[in-house]
Amino acid sequence: MKAWVNFKELRSRLSFEKVLERYGVEVKRKGKQHHGYCPLPGHVGKRNSPSFSANLERGIFQCFGCGAKGNILDFVALMEKADPKDGEALRQIALELQKRFFGVEPAAPKEKKPEPKRKTELFALVNAPLDFELKGLDPEHPYLFGRGFTAETIEHFGLGFCSRGMLKDRIAIPLHDAEGKLVGYAGRVVDDRAITEDNPRYRFPGARERDGKFFEFRKTLFLYNGFRLRNPLDDLVLVESFTSVWWLTQNQIPHVVGAMGADCSDEQAVLISKLVKPEGRVWIISDGDPAGERFALSVLTKVSLHRFVRWVKCEEGKQPTNLTAEQLKSCLTK
Repeated sequence: MKAWVNFKELRSRLSFEKVLERYGVEVKRKGKQHHGYCPLPGHVGKRNSPSFSANLERGIFQCFGCGAKGNILDFVALMEKADPKDGEALRQIALELQKRFFGVEPAAPKEKKPEPKRKTELFALVNAPLDFELKGLDPEHPYLFGRGFTAETIEHFGLGFCSRGMLKDRIAIPLHDAEGKLVGYAGRVVDDRAITEDNPRYRFPGARERDGKFFEFRKTLFLYNGFRLRNPLDDLVLVESFTSVWWLTQNQIPHVVGAMGADCSDEQAVLISKLVKPEGRVWIISDGDPAGERFALSVLTKVSLHRFVRWVKCEEGKQPTNLTAEQLKSCLTK
């Protein structure tokens, strides 16, 4: 019988710092992050640019140069010139890591009666394209017109009030991955007074099991409205929320994407850099509150090493949706 490997446990136990050192990488720690030259043998691009970033606590990495990314096991696989998607190759690598770092010899599992797999043990399909579209959405709901959005903007983003299902009494927002495939819907409450811990402003797709497969949704892996942008740009505007994307687009501000939250993930930072020319600019327009400041700082930390970043901060208590077309254009030309 094949030796058994608990991949999840192994990833949590391995020290990314020690693994990097094992491959001759001089770890340059700044908090929980390491930044340096990409050590991957398959790296394509400049070698003298600190394009490689690793989160030493979470055990994940990405290279802004060659685009490689993944977890600590994926990193070792790439260093060993193996395919991280090759299950058997990854299992052999995991066994070697167990032996090298923990002195654990490969052992076959004990014979026991098989148990039903729990959801967390099923192979997860992340941001899989949907095989349906929501029907019967109301694009003329008072919330949308009350916020000043035009019928053209509502149609452009495919918005509408949902009267049933998981998004009942919310504005349904189609979500597309970088390739333009519909991967889910977010839902926004139409009455902010109804927001509670159990009823958040935005609701995103949850994990689900279907036909023996486990599906997960991760908004951190793409940028809202990013699928419309194909070629590297001179200027890219980045905001936090869906409504800010709608508002800026309606006011003739081109090339606007949203992070869908108050943090820019490592994966989103890579996408931002790829959307902007090396000599281009990233414009952050953040909300005028602590969450907006946290958002802007996360972008500056992860993107400014690779692209020029300019931070436009709204006045305290204000959001990009409070700015007029003239004010927006003025902010982006300073």
